[in-house]
Amino acid sequence: MSEPIVTAAEVRRAVLDPEAGSEPYILSGARVEGALALDGAEIRRLVRFEGCRFDGPVTLEGAATLAFTVTECTLPRFHAPTAQIAGRLDLRGSTISGGDRRGAVNLVHAHIAGGLRLDRAHLVSPEGLALNGGGLVMQGGVFCEDGFLAHGRIALPGAEIPGGLWMHGARIVMPEPDGIAFLGDSLRASTVRMNQGFRADGRIRLRGARIDDLLSFHEAELLGVGASLMCVGAQMEALDLRMARPAAGAVNLRNARATRLQDRPRTWLGPLYLDGLTYDWLESTASTQREDCANRLTWLHLQPEYVPQPYEQLAAHYRRLGHEDEARRVLLVRERRRRATLGPAGRIWGGLLDATVGYGYRPWLAGIWLVLLTLLGSLVFRAHTPVPNKQGEGPPFHPVAYALDLLVPVGGLGQRDMWHWDLPWVQNLAYAMIAIGWILTTAVVAGVTRTLNRS
Repeated sequence: MSEPIVTAAEVRRAVLDPEAGSEPYILSGARVEGALALDGAEIRRLVRFEGCRFDGPVTLEGAATLAFTVTECTLPRFHAPTAQIAGRLDLRGSTISGGDRRGAVNLVHAHIAGGLRLDRAHLVSPEGLALNGGGLVMQGGVFCEDGFLAHGRIALPGAEIPGGLWMHGARIVMPEPDGIAFLGDSLRASTVRMNQGFRADGRIRLRGARIDDLLSFHEAELLGVGASLMCVGAQMEALDLRMARPAAGAVNLRNARATRLQDRPRTWLGPLYLDGLTYDWLESTASTQREDCANRLTWLHLQPEYVPQPYEQLAAHYRRLGHEDEARRVLLVRERRRRATLGPAGRIWGGLLDATVGYGYRPWLAGIWLVLLTLLGSLVFRAHTPVPNKQGEGPPFHPVAYALDLLVPVGGLGQRDMWHWDLPWVQNLAYAMIAIGWILTTAVVAGVTRTLNRS
């Protein structure tokens, strides 16, 4: 049975027929010839197209309408910029194509009181915009699920979606992997769920977005190159980065803010940009704190260049949990990475601080050095006979006390000034221990001072 054919002009007259009252207009399984232009119209009835084929675009620019439904249809474009839709806009299961810069579906600055349903829809604009929704204002949610497919960019910059953006299992196909697949700069939404099989062949950009609840990429595939995910300056209650596999490009979270952050070590590939990222809670990556700390240090090491803030943020996280050892370990690694950025003199002094007191985070190293040097000196001094500086004066010679007196420049045990050595190499060892004592003391003071200042 062939499909019935109606003209767009006939449909327009029927939709706007004042005598129809509030009776819904329903058209099923028909072919609509021509462009259905309802621009600026005031539509006082529900409109429903089911399984229709449109030869031309459907346009509602500046129109005011109740709920509007175009399900399981095929049409060149659906354009409704600045439209006022008092109910739901339902495009489920429809195939909508459009090759111009305005997009296959254009909802720029539209106001929709209900939800926007795009489940199972196929939007085709390979060289441009599949969905153009800059400044879109919703009172419900945007649903792109159940096999939603877009050939072209999804653009929702500055959109307001209090009902959330739901893209479970959706796919965005781009001609080039360095293109922006999803543009959501300054997006405002209760939640954004690009998860459970979501796949984007281009980049995801959410600069300055504000997400009241969860921004989720759980089990998603981000295949864009360059910056697969850019959330610079974004704020969200929770961020889930437990992706199905590592992002193909960089993940940029500079100056982002998340109360809770979840991720997986197996999806860390890098590069990661974490400078300015803050969080209150970070999911553990291992069964022990020591292993988790090692994993997190690997995470930070994926940054292309050294910046101190991510290390300080991680250390603060461990301190909130009461894990001081892990916090000190993170800060020690921070100092080691910083040392690699210094000049030769700074690297030498930094290496000395690291070896002697662990930059102040391992002061017990100084005690180990003191014990080892005291033991070495006392063994040497015990094996040889010293010469008294003044015959018959002072306490008897004691090799351990003499070695300690050389190493500790402050105070005294009454040994250092009372004896000297005829053997030049033993006397030189004594001088060397005095010098080492001063260096060790200076390193201890510098390291502890650095730690106290940063605390």
